[in-house]
Amino acid sequence: MIKNVVFDVGKVLVEFDWQGCFDALNFSPEAYEKVAHATVLSELWNEFDRGRMPEEDILEGFLKKAPDCESEIMRFWNNIGNSIKRYDYAFAWIRKLREQGYRVYLLSNYPRRLYFQSMEELAFVEEVDGAVFSYEVQSVKPEPEIYQALMKKYQLNPTECVFLDDNRANIIAANQLGMATIHFHTKSQAEEELRSLGVE
Repeated sequence: MIKNVVFDVGKVLVEFDWQGCFDALNFSPEAYEKVAHATVLSELWNEFDRGRMPEEDILEGFLKKAPDCESEIMRFWNNIGNSIKRYDYAFAWIRKLREQGYRVYLLSNYPRRLYFQSMEELAFVEEVDGAVFSYEVQSVKPEPEIYQALMKKYQLNPTECVFLDDNRANIIAANQLGMATIHFHTKSQAEEELRSLGVE
């Protein structure tokens, strides 16, 4: 029986719109590509999520990948929170589930710097029963340790949890740990699958 609904954050409750952020910062097409591959599309971004490397080392790594775009990378670094846009349904969905007696948790790959720059868009964190962000535990999905950190922190039974994530690898990892899972595409699709699990 499902008692706990566990949400990923990015592309489930918020949009990670780095492209829109780049547009707002007026990057040229050439800088756009270079900065993207130096930052959000680089392997360093995963380490940024993990939170083990000092932020200054992450930034240095970004700059080394595109030294001719230092000013653009710095502008993105200082405005990174603008890439997060909360979906209109986030608050209502969380509240509806909690009103129906379910506990709601968050489990997300999320860098510390981005978290603190986007707290306003993440205001729903105050509405949930608990959350684990990757930078807090220095582990990222789909590594089993981050799921286990959530289970341990809130004393959850994986078989009583359903996990929603837009990333298939993260879904597979959660499923292997005993959680019911939904590969998120849209809210309506996810709600239909929740109903099939008995979650109204």
